[in-house]
Amino acid sequence: MSSVRGEFSSRFGFIMAAAGSAVGLGNIWGFPTQTASNGGAAFVLMYLILAFCLAYPALMAELVIGRHGQANAVSSLQKLGNNPMQKKFAFFVGFGGIICAGLILSFYAIVAGWMLSATFEPVASTVGATDAAQWLSEQSLLRDLSFTLAFVALTISIISKGVENGIEKWSKRLMPALLLILFSLIAYVLTQDGATTGLKAYLVPDFSSLLDPALLVSALGQAFFSLSLGTSVMIIYGSYISKQENLVSLGAYVTLIDVFIAFVAGLLIIPAMYVAQAQGVEIFSSTGQLLSEDTLVFQVLPALFEGMGGVGVFVGFAFFALMSIAALTSSISMLEAPVSYAVEKFALARTQATWIIGGIIATVSVTIILNFSTLFGLVVQLTTQFGQPLLGMLCCIFVGWIWHRQKLLKEIQTGHPEVASSLFWRIWPWYIKFVCPLAIALVFINSL
Repeated sequence: MSSVRGEFSSRFGFIMAAAGSAVGLGNIWGFPTQTASNGGAAFVLMYLILAFCLAYPALMAELVIGRHGQANAVSSLQKLGNNPMQKKFAFFVGFGGIICAGLILSFYAIVAGWMLSATFEPVASTVGATDAAQWLSEQSLLRDLSFTLAFVALTISIISKGVENGIEKWSKRLMPALLLILFSLIAYVLTQDGATTGLKAYLVPDFSSLLDPALLVSALGQAFFSLSLGTSVMIIYGSYISKQENLVSLGAYVTLIDVFIAFVAGLLIIPAMYVAQAQGVEIFSSTGQLLSEDTLVFQVLPALFEGMGGVGVFVGFAFFALMSIAALTSSISMLEAPVSYAVEKFALARTQATWIIGGIIATVSVTIILNFSTLFGLVVQLTTQFGQPLLGMLCCIFVGWIWHRQKLLKEIQTGHPEVASSLFWRIWPWYIKFVCPLAIALVFINSL
């Protein structure tokens, strides 16, 4: 590697790793579910607006903090502080992001475990293992515990190998595979009866619901969740970027890829819902509310695949393999946030730190599983709808109000010498100083 801390070996490696962090279950599980629950196309439109107008500027703030600090999230933020009070504030923001990342991974591992189980179910059915296939398809305490812990162990094994040989190596392999499977499934679903109705629900917005407070909070939370903001992840990834790279274009690439994958995932899931509905699967209640939000894809899509006949076994395997890949590319980034802090703060070996923190997160996951009805939805809401946007807003405040403007410009110029004369520099510093914090605060105030 290029340094003792580790560094991405190429521009492509960073883009795949950062996009892999962004492109996960938030896009392929969360985004379509949120879309179906919040009026379809109206939610999509607000998500796109908020992703580019609020999430991208916040992403740039986190990447710049990370590359300047060349350390874990807490240390990178504290380097910007000019007095003890600012350094305490920096600790609160950075460590808060690390805790947020750990809590997200704790529920994320549960959902990813469901994905792994659903991936193996068609295989068990194909080889005639009927009892195993039934166990894999039905939610139970033993199944959930087994696959959650297996997923955490898989994540630990990748993170323990470091930046270049772990995060970058596997992101470069998994992301192209994810895209290939996704587009293949879309091509199939769009040929089925009911897909056109789903496309209309997904692409034609009801403008009267655009400013609904619940929709705005959900869309903002989804934009920050899908880009891994407010979790210290992008600060960490920023610290692994070479000083010669153009941060402005890198941030834009990651945002575009993330939004594109979320939109494309919707092109698969929303039409698939209506295809399943055309085949007799109940999707909405009599009042028009979406049934079973958290487990939507596990109820709707297996029924859809079953209706395909023999080919459905292979399509089902491919889809849930895709979901598992998406989960893994994100989970490795979320585990990296607390691991990097432990390695640098307490001088632990990477392998040791990874297994200790992975064990703590696994314990939290088990606690959530044992108290599922009480804790699962609560942890999801606290972290993704409130924690991430608020912590992302505090990062914007740090860059906009605490970091001296000329020092900020100097950091961005290291990989983009002509940035001072660009449209980005004329807008972005003022945008994160005033617009982002105010807009995020207004969304939350309006929702109260």
